This record gives sequence, C-alpha cells and structure tokens, in this order.
Amino acid sequence: MKLVFSFLLLVAISGVSIAQNDSLPDRFNSPYDVILNHLKYLQEDNYNPAQAAKSLRQTDMSQEEIENVAVELKQIFDGSGNYVYLDDVPKNPDYLDSATMKKRYVLFSEFPDIYVQKETEGWFYSGKTVQSIDLIHKSVYPFGTDRLLNLLPKLGSKKYIGLHMWQLIGGLIIITVAYVLHLLLTVLLRVVIFRLLHKYGKVDLANNLILPVAKPFSLVIVFAFVSILIPTLQLPIAISKYLILGVGALLPLFATMFFYKMVDVLGAYMKKVAERTQNTLDDQLVPLVRKILKTFVILVGIMAILDGLKFDIWPLITGLSIGGLAVALAAQDTLKNFFGSVMIFIDRPFQIGDWITSDDVDGTVEEVGFRSTRIRTFRDSLMYVPNSVISNRTVDNHGKRQYRRYFTKLAITYDTPADLIEVFVKGVEKIVLNHSHTRKDAYNIFLNDYGASSLDVMLYIFFKVPTWNEELRCRQEVMLSVNRLAEKLGVRFAFPTQTLMVEQFPGKLSLTPNYNQSKEEMHKEMEDFFAKNENRDEKGDKQ
Repeated sequence: MKLVFSFLLLVAISGVSIAQNDSLPDRFNSPYDVILNHLKYLQEDNYNPAQAAKSLRQTDMSQEEIENVAVELKQIFDGSGNYVYLDDVPKNPDYLDSATMKKRYVLFSEFPDIYVQKETEGWFYSGKTVQSIDLIHKSVYPFGTDRLLNLLPKLGSKKYIGLHMWQLIGGLIIITVAYVLHLLLTVLLRVVIFRLLHKYGKVDLANNLILPVAKPFSLVIVFAFVSILIPTLQLPIAISKYLILGVGALLPLFATMFFYKMVDVLGAYMKKVAERTQNTLDDQLVPLVRKILKTFVILVGIMAILDGLKFDIWPLITGLSIGGLAVALAAQDTLKNFFGSVMIFIDRPFQIGDWITSDDVDGTVEEVGFRSTRIRTFRDSLMYVPNSVISNRTVDNHGKRQYRRYFTKLAITYDTPADLIEVFVKGVEKIVLNHSHTRKDAYNIFLNDYGASSLDVMLYIFFKVPTWNEELRCRQEVMLSVNRLAEKLGVRFAFPTQTLMVEQFPGKLSLTPNYNQSKEEMHKEMEDFFAKNENRDEKGDKQ
C-alpha cells in the first residue's frame, strides 16, 4: 500500500513539474515579452537556460549550443555594464523602429547587432543577433578572459554581503595585482628613463619632464588591465554598471594626464630644434603650438571621459558646432586675426628681430601672437598690428636683405682739377675694394653730376652685414677713409654757396671773358685738346 502511494505521489509531482514546464511560453507577442523571458530565466533564483534560450531565433544549433548563446548574451549585458530597463521596453506587438522602419527593437546603441524583431511565429532575438553573439562576447571579454567565467566560480559559491565568495576573492586579486603592477611600472619606468637620460647628460629633462610622465602612464596600463578583468567578476548589474562606468571614465582621465605631460616633452624637443635654426620665428611658434596641443588634449580627453561614462556626446558636439558657428559669426575679427597669424607662421614673411616696413608701420618685430604682432618702432614705442591686417599688406622686410645699399654724393668744389678728380675717384674705388664688408662685384663710383655749387661724385655701394648697427659702423669706416683720402690729395668738399658777380668796377677790367677768337681758331683749340688726350691715353696704355 505504501509503495502504491509513493508511486502515485511521484507521478503527481512529475505531473505538476510537467504542467509547470508546459505553462512556460514558447511564443512572445512583443519586445517586452521576449526580453523578459530571456533575463528572467537566467537569474540565480530562477535559472532555466532552456527556457531563456526560447527567446532566441532557432537556428541549426543544438539545444546545448543555443543555451550557451543565451547565457553569453546575458554575460554581454552584465560585462559591458548595460542595464535593461524593462519599463522602457515597448510592449506594442506591432512596434516599429523609426530609424529602420522595421519591426525590430535595438536594446543598446553600443551593440547595434543585438536586437529583437518580429518573425512569423512572434518576437525573437534575430538570427543575426544569434550569429554575432560569440564575436561580441569575445570583444567584451578579450584576451581569453572569458575562460575566467568558468574558473572563478570554483573558488567558492557562498555569499557574503550579497556577493559570492569567488567574486570577493576575484576582486581582491584584481586590486592586489593592479596595485603591484602600478608600483612596478612606476619604479621601472623611473629607473630606466632616469638612467638612460643621465647617461646622455639630460638630468634636467629627466627630472622635470620625463619622470612626471611615468605615473600617469602606469595608471593608464593598470586601469586598462582592470577594465578587462572587472567583467569577469559578473557582479550584480547595479554594482557592475557603475563600477564599469567609473573605470571607463578613469582610463581616459589618466590617458589625458599622460598626453598632457607628453606635450611638455614634445615642446622641449621643439624648443631644442628651434634653437638650432636661424629663424627666430620658430622660438615664438613653439609656446603657441604647445598651448594649442594642450587645449586639444583637454578637449579630446573631456569627450573621451564623457564617452566612458556612456554619455551621449553627439548632441553636445552638435550643440558645440552650432554654438561655434554663432561665436564665429560674432567674432569674425578674432578669427581673421587667428588665421592671419597662421599664415604668418606658414609663409614666414618676417621673423623676430627683423626690421620691416608696411604702410605706416616701421620698426623691429618683437613678438607674433595669435591676435597681433608687436613691433618696436625707432621711437622706442610699441605698435600692436592685427595679424589680419599685416598678413594682407605688402611687407618690406629689411632683415631679409643679403646686402645693404649705401648711396650718397661726394660734392667737391668746381675748381678741383680734372686729373685730381680722376685720382680721387680711383682712390675711393680702392677704399671700397679694400673694405672687408663691401660687395666687390657691384658698385658704382663715378663723377656723376654738375651740381648747383659742386661737382658730384656718385658713391653707390653695398655692405654685406646682418644688422643695421653693423651697417652704420661700415658706413663710418668708409666715410672716414674717404675724408682722409681727400685731406691727403687736397680735395675740397663743396657746400652750398652763392656768388655775387659785379660786371665791372671803375678802373678795373671787366670780369666777362673777351671772346675774340674766330671759329677756325676755336676748332684748332678743340683739336689740340683731343690730340693731347690721345697722347696721354697712349702713354697710359704703354705703362
């Protein structure tokens, strides 16, 4: 009798179990139903992977394989920190995606290939989703860390403070390894970099620039390591979500700090390169480039941090674009000056220390900024010229001259004999040729003009000197040599004079010459003059 009763009880229990299994749904009428079924039957207190797998579109996989895929899909959600808010999932059987105009629902924009769609039999995770899960799972658990999902639970399943023993032990291991790795990397980088730079005598570079980079770089490596291992702990989604978001924000934060420090290293290198060039504009360009790079690093870092926090940055970027357009329209002059400075740095029409002339601008360039160029005038005042103005003007750069021209007239008196003038001109030419900073292949020194009160000797020469001070010194040397030559030869320099001539005084002969020669006699005098000149030239050639 007892045996029969036990048998009937067993059949009754089995019947209840079969009835309960038969009551589980096979078809789903909305995105909400299919997602609820998948997540509900993979919870610890309601674990039924066979039922959860019914939410997936059946393919040629075996039952065991489709169940593994269902579990992997849940692990993707947990490992990436994506929490499914069921209240936001549509319950409409005819839900239509406005982007694709298809009856499908994408759970997360991060995984566009994971979506549910309406089939003939009802709503299911699509066949494309089923095929993509393995690849997506490996991206969430890279470098073979997915194996830890099966190994870590063997450390113990008892629960303490809401977490399994294996989760607590795994978390402790990750923290310990991360701390030790940070110390090792920091010390190793400091020692290697310090010794390497000390070997080449770069002590200041090691202390001030390179060593500060070591700590943020090691933190980048450590948090990259942590971000890979945290998903393997399979923490409760409420904890996992914020922990993954925190690590996802800290990683770009330390990366931003690292690249910010690297800008200083790059700036020091550019400064060394600029010091080896003769163009002083490079020295002005280096700090400007460093500021631009630091601003760029900060902006990109902020975007990366927001992206790590899963903040939708596209509306922000769009807003910045629209705001940037409005600012650009309101600050056209500022932008013109900025692009003017860019053109100055690209074309390099002048450099720091050059003497330039442009319309009413005349002075020495002291600084080129983003907005204006600072010019020191010869009155020792400062002119701030907008870059948009000076970049569109004609600039006469006196600092680019290979030679500095010197032109003057040596005015000598009319009573200077012609032979003496000729000797004097040759002497001045020799002075120019003997000077160490004059151009020897281009000069003009000739008796050039009959002035109002003097005979004018043109002195047209070039100095090969880099600065105006050197030019003035060379001018003085040439002028003093010309004066000494004039003193030695007895050449007198003329000055503006007026002669008052009275034709005749009583008892005195008239000052007006008496031209009483005939035309034939005048011709004879001219012929004698040229004959004497020809004889003199022949004697000069023989000598």
